[in-house]
Amino acid sequence: MSIQFAIVLLYIVLLFGVSFYVKRRAEKNPMEYLFAGRKFGPWLVAVSTTGMAVGAASTVGVAESATKLGLSAGWYNGAWAIGAIIMGLVAAGKYRALNCTTIPELFERCYDKKARIISVIGLSVILICITSLQYVAGGAILSSLMPDVFSMRAGMITSAIVFIGITAIGGLWSSGLSNLLSVAIIYLGILYSLFRILARDGGLAGIEAKLPAVSGLDWMSPVGGLTGIMLFGWILVMTTQAISAGPVQIACSAKDVSSARKGFFLAGLLIFPIGFLSAMLGMAAIAEFPDINPTKALPQIVMSLDPFSSGLTLAALWAADVSTACTILMNASTLVSQDIYKRFINPDISREKYLRANRVIVLLIGIVTLWMAFNMVGIVKMMMV
Repeated sequence: MSIQFAIVLLYIVLLFGVSFYVKRRAEKNPMEYLFAGRKFGPWLVAVSTTGMAVGAASTVGVAESATKLGLSAGWYNGAWAIGAIIMGLVAAGKYRALNCTTIPELFERCYDKKARIISVIGLSVILICITSLQYVAGGAILSSLMPDVFSMRAGMITSAIVFIGITAIGGLWSSGLSNLLSVAIIYLGILYSLFRILARDGGLAGIEAKLPAVSGLDWMSPVGGLTGIMLFGWILVMTTQAISAGPVQIACSAKDVSSARKGFFLAGLLIFPIGFLSAMLGMAAIAEFPDINPTKALPQIVMSLDPFSSGLTLAALWAADVSTACTILMNASTLVSQDIYKRFINPDISREKYLRANRVIVLLIGIVTLWMAFNMVGIVKMMMV
């Protein structure tokens, strides 16, 4: 067994350990399963939001962009961090004070039942599509960094088992507490690999000296590769992400208004550095391998390290995908169970049956989204006809 595979396997065992640890708490009633009993303190709100925000796009994707934009590619995460802080300052406390559960419920309160139906259909479709993309990202990470162990399909199936399993077992409690582990591993893996690369390549000065000369680009400038319009666009888009269905569910799971506000502010502080750290890894890759395919920048620089360092970083990259996928899968399942099944199909369902129904809905959405992931290319081609 390779060191890389052993580290990933240990991470999977820890994730399921956390899920079974909170299983009894989640089974008390549906509110515990779907909203963690509204008991999230500031740090659980923070890591849940960070886990949702920091996915494959925020690590592998930012490193890829850094091969063209330099350090400024990190503003992809910086924009998300700004959005999270805005959510904390403006909306998170108000959502918690309203004591609502989902955005569609809020729409029905403000408008009528039709508004809830339209809202839940639109949000469910979006979240289901995003969930299916997480399997593709998970499979790509595992297969590119451990091709001798995982094919793309095997990586997707492994990712699906983990995503669906830990979400179905413990609901939002499982997602929240596993994000404590995942965010810690993301930081540990990326910081450790960056430290090893800087020590090997002569620090930032050594990397900068080997970067190719590009007209008008200052690789090390935090804003050098971006125009003002690009940066404003990122901030605008990520702010809308920060007030979407997923963050609203997290805000509504806070134990009080203060925890919701503080949690999103802390999330902004946690999210902000990850993009710039990933951008540094991308620049190290283009410096070390000038002809590299940008998509493979982060995997290739990681695999140039010793087995322990590369294994820890692999776990960090996959952890980013796991944390995002579990949170979004939970969001999608909550919309279907709370705003469709309970509201319109079976409003008088008992607590015990509703809890079982929630787990079944998680499994069904997980299976459907995995099927979508396997057929992603065909679906895209069909849509383009």
